[in-house]
Amino acid sequence: MLFEDVLEEYMYHCQAKGYTEKTMKNKRQEYKQLKIYLKDKRAITELESITIHDLKAYVRLKQQQGLKAQSIVSMFKMIKAFFSWVEQEEYLKENIAKKVELPKVPKLVLKGFTIKEVKAMIDAFSYKSYLEVRNKAVTAMLADCGLRAMEIRGLLTENVKETSILVNGKGNKERIVFISPALKRILIKYERIKKEYFQGVDTTNNYFLSYTGTGISHVALDNIIKKAGQRAGIEGKRISPHSFRHFYAVQCLTSGNIDIYSLSRLLGHSDISVTQRYLHTMNDEQLLGKAVASSPLMNLKR
Repeated sequence: MLFEDVLEEYMYHCQAKGYTEKTMKNKRQEYKQLKIYLKDKRAITELESITIHDLKAYVRLKQQQGLKAQSIVSMFKMIKAFFSWVEQEEYLKENIAKKVELPKVPKLVLKGFTIKEVKAMIDAFSYKSYLEVRNKAVTAMLADCGLRAMEIRGLLTENVKETSILVNGKGNKERIVFISPALKRILIKYERIKKEYFQGVDTTNNYFLSYTGTGISHVALDNIIKKAGQRAGIEGKRISPHSFRHFYAVQCLTSGNIDIYSLSRLLGHSDISVTQRYLHTMNDEQLLGKAVASSPLMNLKR
């Protein structure tokens, strides 16, 4: 059975599962590289001819090319998913990718945003123009709701209610997140200025729009956040939409007002183990505060 034919069938399977265009693009690029490698370097075109040794050699090549451990692990996750599907479809007896050892990813403590920094980034934008208030609303929603970049960009106007937001997450899974009074205040002003700015103009149904009335792109969203960081003078930290998701998660965990199971639902994680990773990114000061707040002696009724 031709490897290329099985790959094509798998890609249609992924489309049917509702994977995002970004995920599909990443999969296509990775499988294309693997297909070229197997054909040109290992003289393999048949699925049944691929062995664990071929996949190990592919990983070694990536290491020799200078790819970081995290990138190799992320890349191979897609390969492992393909061979897992191959096993389920009974095209092969087992998932040979499971036996490939991957480089260990060094555990680094991510330097997250402080409350002061997030406030400075939100305050970096004014209410003086449509783009300014839009950028303020985007930054505030990322910080206060912990949405993914794709969820912010795909947010529809009718799904932003009075006190809640219906979010269409990964795999078209819907969930509810809540609008705090502080965020609501910003959104009210945004909606009023947005209505005035686009009066008489046909726009898409996205909640956040570009200056022409279309949805904002991935690059545009990234630029909004980078501009917020620049204006606030933040240095030495990763400034991206996902950094705000990390901030939201850590703040929820350190506040003690929400348990990890509830947080997992609010973040739209399919597995609580994904949420637990945020516990490992807390710095010593945050852990100390959490420990003191939960101290049995400190909470004894006197």
